Amino acid sequence: MNLSQIELLQILQETNLNLSKAAEKMNVVQSAVSRQLQLFETELGTPLFVRQGKRLIALTPLGRQVMSEVSAIGQAKQNIKAIAADFMDSHEGTIHIATTHTQAKYFLPVPIQRFREKYPAVRIYMLQASPAQLIDQLYQHTADVAICTEKVTEDVGLITKYCYEWHHAAVMPKNHPLATGELTRERLATFPILTYSFGYTGRSMIEKAFEDKGLKLDIILAAADTDVIKTYVRLGLGVGLIAGMAYDQTIDQDLVIRDLSALIAPSVTKIAYLKQHYLPRYTQHFITELLQAGNEHFKPNLTA
Repeated sequence: MNLSQIELLQILQETNLNLSKAAEKMNVVQSAVSRQLQLFETELGTPLFVRQGKRLIALTPLGRQVMSEVSAIGQAKQNIKAIAADFMDSHEGTIHIATTHTQAKYFLPVPIQRFREKYPAVRIYMLQASPAQLIDQLYQHTADVAICTEKVTEDVGLITKYCYEWHHAAVMPKNHPLATGELTRERLATFPILTYSFGYTGRSMIEKAFEDKGLKLDIILAAADTDVIKTYVRLGLGVGLIAGMAYDQTIDQDLVIRDLSALIAPSVTKIAYLKQHYLPRYTQHFITELLQAGNEHFKPNLTA
């Protein structure tokens, strides 16, 4: 067993057991990759992979256990590099942020601007994806920090921090029947609804609020992007259920916003990172800026 074989297993994990992609990343021919795997399995005395011809299609039970150890070794390598770089110069580096469109556009600008004032030499890369994909990016080491509302608390391999609480709101054209009068779940449920795709921006809280009343929403359009939802609300397709913070007092003056905090339970945006991941000092400071911004009043001025 040698380090190159361990590295090969790590790369196979990253490439979904694709031998040709693993060989390409290691700058060797595919036959050399196959030979190293055979040698490793011979040393262990049992296969690590289920094969279909020359293809690797799954891990054996032993293979799954070995891969968990390989992940730990890979994390240790990442940590050693980060510790050394942090020791040499804690004011330079890169942060990869995995987040959703809503967080990127409506929450992150303030903390990122503050962070840049203290760490102007740190590069920031933002990766936008679904909450489930954000978790994958943490484990694949393509992201250092994830910021989202859904999913992250379900993963035991992550440290999660409460960032801020927010509420949903309804948006509609000014002449819409729901623009005035008492707003109830029963009234909302009688109109076509435009809201987030399942798994995004508190969609689960929206579903639960109406299911608890025995109501079913007529969701005719779902999207990951709040601006897409507002576009189709303007076309008269229905009522938009969005994050309240996504209403812009200047840009969205043509729409009426109604506060839904009394109808839908609050959602919580969280910060997550791997438990075993070493965070450089600048990344720790970035998280501090996120928490500070979250502690401030992050609520739009909603009308009644």
